[in-house]
Amino acid sequence: MFISEVMTTAPQDERGALETKTYQELERLNIKYERVDNDTVEAMEECVEISEKLGAEIRKTIVVCNRQKTQFFLVILPANKRFDSKLFAAMMHTARVSFASPEDMQNVIGLTPGEASVMGILNDPEGKVKVVIDKAVADAEWFACNPGANTSHLRFKTKQLINNFLPAEKHKPEIIML
Repeated sequence: MFISEVMTTAPQDERGALETKTYQELERLNIKYERVDNDTVEAMEECVEISEKLGAEIRKTIVVCNRQKTQFFLVILPANKRFDSKLFAAMMHTARVSFASPEDMQNVIGLTPGEASVMGILNDPEGKVKVVIDKAVADAEWFACNPGANTSHLRFKTKQLINNFLPAEKHKPEIIML
């Protein structure tokens, strides 16, 4: 798998709208980051080498919703943690949750399965999606994810995600132990 050298500046070539917006927003908020470009990845297992190169685990991000599709949750977990939908639904005080369809994901965060990232909240200015972070992720020094395209990954301090980025985008994360 191709993985570039680690870089500390935004890409100079043409990128997708969300990826471009991600780097602009990180710079606007003065959040320092490191990034790599890589071959397309679509599964967490493919991210192991990228995590090693960045020195931070790429986090698993999933989008779930209730049956009525009136509540959407962007859930961030450690890469190898299994998502327990019954436990999650109980913690969120909702009857049941299931994985959001590709169409629903596209509508609420502008991304599809395989490319889900917390950066998708940049496409949710009304705050329709609730961000839920596993405590193990929240307690880690570094946070790593894709910037809105699964051909690039970045890392920055988790505290900056929780205290700067998410509040600036009008998303207050709920931190729970899943």
